[in-house]
Amino acid sequence: MRSGTSIIGNYIEGQSASSKKDFANFFNHSLKSANESKLWLIILRDTKRADSMEVEWFLKELDEISNIFGSSLLTLRGKK
Repeated sequence: MRSGTSIIGNYIEGQSASSKKDFANFFNHSLKSANESKLWLIILRDTKRADSMEVEWFLKELDEISNIFGSSLLTLRGKK
């Protein structure tokens, strides 16, 4: 729950960042939280504590979210 809600929390905090570097830092934290959320969902799936079809849907959503943050970070750092 914490890593999942941290994604949007860091994104919102980034909107009021004091510098470009600070903004990128919040996006980086969002990306890390998305990756952590993937880990927890995989554990839930593999231990059969959650419906695998639902978990797969969430994992696809998290992949898209991670790609958005990753691409944004590359753009912010001038590497795209």
